Amino acid sequence: MSSSEKNISPLAASVGSVWGVGEERAKLLARLEIFTVEDLLLHNPRRYEDRRKFLPIRDLKEKEPATVRGTIIAAGIKRFQKGARSLFECVFDDGTARLHCRWWQAQAWMPDWYAVGREFLIYGKLDNEKKPRTFTHPETEYCEPGDDEFIHVNRIVPIHPLTEGLTARVMRSIIWRALEKYENELSVAGCKLRVENSVFATPKELLTFNFQPATLPERAAAVRMIHFPEELTDVEFARQRLALDEFVALQFQIQSRRKKFEAFTKALPCGGDNRLMKPFLSALGFKLTAAQANVLKEIRADMGGAHPMRRLLQGDVGSGKTAVAACSALMAIESGFNVALMAPTEILAEQHFRNFSKWFEPLGIKVEIQTGSRKIVSAPLLKSAVRGKPFTFNLQPSTLFIGTHALFTTGFDLPMLGLVIIDEQHKFGVTQREALVRKGNYPHLLVMTATPIPRTLGLTLYGDLDISVIDELPGGRGAIKTFVRTTEKLPKVFEFIREKIASGRQAYIVYPRVDVADTDKDIKAVTKEFANVQKALTGFKVGLLHGRVKAAEKEAVMAEFRANKIQALVATSLIEVGVDVPNATIMLIENAEHFGLAQLHQLRGRIGRGAHESFCILISDALNEESQARLKILEETNDGFKIAEADLKLRGPGELLGQQQSGAMRLRFGNLAEDLNLIRQARELVRKQI
Repeated sequence: MSSSEKNISPLAASVGSVWGVGEERAKLLARLEIFTVEDLLLHNPRRYEDRRKFLPIRDLKEKEPATVRGTIIAAGIKRFQKGARSLFECVFDDGTARLHCRWWQAQAWMPDWYAVGREFLIYGKLDNEKKPRTFTHPETEYCEPGDDEFIHVNRIVPIHPLTEGLTARVMRSIIWRALEKYENELSVAGCKLRVENSVFATPKELLTFNFQPATLPERAAAVRMIHFPEELTDVEFARQRLALDEFVALQFQIQSRRKKFEAFTKALPCGGDNRLMKPFLSALGFKLTAAQANVLKEIRADMGGAHPMRRLLQGDVGSGKTAVAACSALMAIESGFNVALMAPTEILAEQHFRNFSKWFEPLGIKVEIQTGSRKIVSAPLLKSAVRGKPFTFNLQPSTLFIGTHALFTTGFDLPMLGLVIIDEQHKFGVTQREALVRKGNYPHLLVMTATPIPRTLGLTLYGDLDISVIDELPGGRGAIKTFVRTTEKLPKVFEFIREKIASGRQAYIVYPRVDVADTDKDIKAVTKEFANVQKALTGFKVGLLHGRVKAAEKEAVMAEFRANKIQALVATSLIEVGVDVPNATIMLIENAEHFGLAQLHQLRGRIGRGAHESFCILISDALNEESQARLKILEETNDGFKIAEADLKLRGPGELLGQQQSGAMRLRFGNLAEDLNLIRQARELVRKQI
């Protein structure tokens, strides 16, 4: 046996090594993503049943689950005339009454197992209260003399996630057997966590500290407790310990990667000298908030430091992230480097191109755009640039490249790249982010999001980034009022919109779909509702915008809307980022229950960008409590961080961040909505050890 084979943990063995798991059963377990012994032991129960309380048979109630204890006084198989069906039945007596138990499709072993005189614990539901009292297909446990250890009854019993062909009893039994054989291995093995289809292991030394609270059990004990707790209160302690192990595994991977990155990279000197920054700030027309100024100090320190900046900038909608990005770009440009800014949509890229051109061209800085429909004319010249050569600073202004995914396509080069800025970064996967960074020689990286990220997610998914927060909004903006209304109120809503447009304001009207699908006839779509909106707003010009509109037409529509030649814009959620029209003060969203909280907050952020009072009207006929609770949160607060926390609790990280980010990390026990203290503890444990 080779040394590498000796080091393989028994927990990594195929689940088929557990007694009772043959080829067919292993295939069933694979449907549940259970392939190894460790996968089986970490198969988290979805709920528990307390089967410790015995009832006298005479006190059983119809349809109420109960556990009884009785002795078999009669048993036998009944066969029916055609021979296609059979029934095994036995009669239990506990001294108070008799209970008939029946199993269809009788098995040959049943008469020997359920022999007269044997005592059993029986768990099931009474079919009806008429005599004879009957359980159909109950779970039973043989009361072997002197044996007080039970798996299926007389204890708190786990109910695991299952698949067709695999019963709760079978799952429970094979997990019990796996624990009996492999429990000790859990004490000497590290924790593994799957992230982006890779498995990361934590050294076992990191899992043996005195955790807080001190009541948390050791890892092996926690695994047993999560499946077979003595008390229901044990379950949460066990979950916390196993969740902490997962967070330690994640933090170990994140911090190890960051440490390795810093050990092998040297920062490009991009601290700047303020020769462009000062005239830019003077011409900006407004003073930066204290929060913006503080963030810029952090960024300047990073860009003039020893290691390439890796920073996440969070700020609620309208908090002024773009101005901070502009200042960051100027630092790199002052230092003689180029800058790339990537946006998720052409609309947002075009918006940035207009803003930065207005700001930078008076300073003599070239601004280029590269999207699917607009190409940089000088792009072929860029391919001839030599990368990796010593650079002589000549203090000539460099170039800002703005674009979409087209920026990191093969064949498009970005010479002397000093800073990469990624806007609305949750729209991109980590791979896309890295593809753009690799265009240069370890440039500084600033990623921005207007979707406030709860602290738990910030410490996990973005643990390799330093985090800055703009927690202050610029002054001089009108308040946003939010209202939830039903469809029957739409005539009054459109009457209100007409009044506001007549006074000079503009409106967005958003629908969740482009077209109406046959399966979603109750969900409204822009292509169908456009004519209805035109009719409701007769006398005013209405524009249409969605993902299938050609790029040139999109830009023409947006140009007319910005110029108030279009008074109402009917659109999909395409406008949730990058649309900045201060005169638009109304946001009407129909079928609001079909949007996530964070997305609704983003859409609402398209209004309230000017001095006028703004109104967000959410239309929904949803009756379920979750939808009503979500919309109520938006009605009560404009605080993006409170909304993000609520969205995380209600919908999970997938809705908040998109599956490219959240789907990459598979936590069995960790709860990103609740486990902030555990995440912090894991982060500190790892930080002290690596």
